[in-house]
Amino acid sequence: MTEPTITLSPNAARRIHAIGQTEGRPVMLRVAVDGGGCSGFQYRFDLVESAEADDLRIERDGAAALVDEMSMLLLKGSEIDYVDELAGAEFKVRNPNAKSSCGCGVSFSI
Repeated sequence: MTEPTITLSPNAARRIHAIGQTEGRPVMLRVAVDGGGCSGFQYRFDLVESAEADDLRIERDGAAALVDEMSMLLLKGSEIDYVDELAGAEFKVRNPNAKSSCGCGVSFSI
């Protein structure tokens, strides 16, 4: 049996492509987990042009997201998504490991 992996949703892949087209250069979405936030951990999203040596590269439809080795431990089985709702548009992580999260959805606890 294989370990659950991190996936990139079709919406997230489309958004990463759109950002790259707007900026006129290829970009990748870096997703990391930092200590802090109101629930213990928080997600951090950055746009980058290159990967680090220990990054896991997640691809879908030619778009890529990067996750560092330490964050991978907390994100196994997660989906990186992009949602456009009345409250705003943003990248989100659907993390099955999170036992609770705050109202903003950016911080969580394990």
